[in-house]
Amino acid sequence: MYLKMAKRVWRETDKRLVWKFLWNMGFKGVRSVQRFKHRLRRGEYFPPFIYLSIVNSCNLRCQGCWVDVAAPQQKLSVESVDRVICEAKQLGNSFFGILGGEPFMHPELLEILSHHPDAYFQVFTNGHFITDTVAEKLRELGNVTPLISVEGNEIISDQRRGKAKVLSKTLAGLENSIRHKLLTGVATSVCQTNIDDLVQEDWVDRLIEMGVMYVWFHTYRPVGPDAEPSLALSPEQQRRVRQFVVNIRAEKPIGVVDAYYDHKGQALCPAATGISHHISPWGDVEPCPIVQFATESIEDEKTLWQIFNESEFLRDFRQLASQSTRGCIVLERPDLIEQLVETHSARDSTARGTARQELAQMQPRSSQWDEGYEVPERSYLYRLAKKHWYHDFGAYDAGLPLYQEPLAPTAVAGQSTFVDISALDAEANQRSSASS
Repeated sequence: MYLKMAKRVWRETDKRLVWKFLWNMGFKGVRSVQRFKHRLRRGEYFPPFIYLSIVNSCNLRCQGCWVDVAAPQQKLSVESVDRVICEAKQLGNSFFGILGGEPFMHPELLEILSHHPDAYFQVFTNGHFITDTVAEKLRELGNVTPLISVEGNEIISDQRRGKAKVLSKTLAGLENSIRHKLLTGVATSVCQTNIDDLVQEDWVDRLIEMGVMYVWFHTYRPVGPDAEPSLALSPEQQRRVRQFVVNIRAEKPIGVVDAYYDHKGQALCPAATGISHHISPWGDVEPCPIVQFATESIEDEKTLWQIFNESEFLRDFRQLASQSTRGCIVLERPDLIEQLVETHSARDSTARGTARQELAQMQPRSSQWDEGYEVPERSYLYRLAKKHWYHDFGAYDAGLPLYQEPLAPTAVAGQSTFVDISALDAEANQRSSASS
């Protein structure tokens, strides 16, 4: 299987792009994780992978979207993005996830990518703006992999994405990417309406025949102003998706990404482990894209290093998340996030200004943590890679990440604050009892 995959990449992808990926994402990406681990031992913190939502605008209106796509366009300036990337590169980072909205609606996206030939970018996109000309430019740049979202068949795609003829336009962008020999991926937010169509070997085989080099099946997260909780998967369905991913990795000549499990099949949260954080179109530094609260911004008079090392909100989020669950704390314990936001007076980083109300109205539900039903990696290479470069980094050892200090009660203003989960639990229970 590994030989087949290597042959596919060698024959179907531009050789220069393969080298850029192996060097900028492969070698340098591994090196950035090693530096991350060394920093943790010194009590320092800087995530090896940074995700930037560079624009809020989008041409679609997806079910369950948490981005303010209908608000007036807000975009990160070229100067701001360059500043973030340059500082991160100086600290050893090489990989950046580019999100939106729809990233290709940022008028200077290609300019930004061209400024950093020594970095590697994964652009999360619906594919509608990847014309033949754009695909040709991406091939010329060589440091970009488009990750194109496919949400179901023609009917389901229109329903999920809120517009007509969505799939045909997405497939056109996919075909343009493949024709220009880009290292191209397909992502699916697996939910109730597409699990039976896309979590199938036939679908993966079709993608392989088309020339897609990797896939990412991530589970739907009901958050935001129109959460659509009816689309969320049951624990049994999430278990099914995990097993499918593990099997495909071991049996099919296509790469399979996942961000929520280690080599033993134990769940993890990338934000809780500290391996990544998120920057919004307004420049707010958030734990992850679905936690839309912040106390710092890249526009503050601080370096990125200072923000990540001095932010009490980010630090306490990591600690709280790692103590309360191996899954997604937002889904399982929205009450604790609400208390954390209140403790730090974190601002609502949305344009709509209703994130606090949305959080208060969320009902706890299961996430990727399914204790007792762990599905270990079958693939030797994936198991090896995750064991050394993608695991929990000690975040869940006794609930204390390596880079945290011991828990202490919430301090007075001006001093370091830590969140005592037992105290938050007690307060949440009191509030629940009172309301009932």
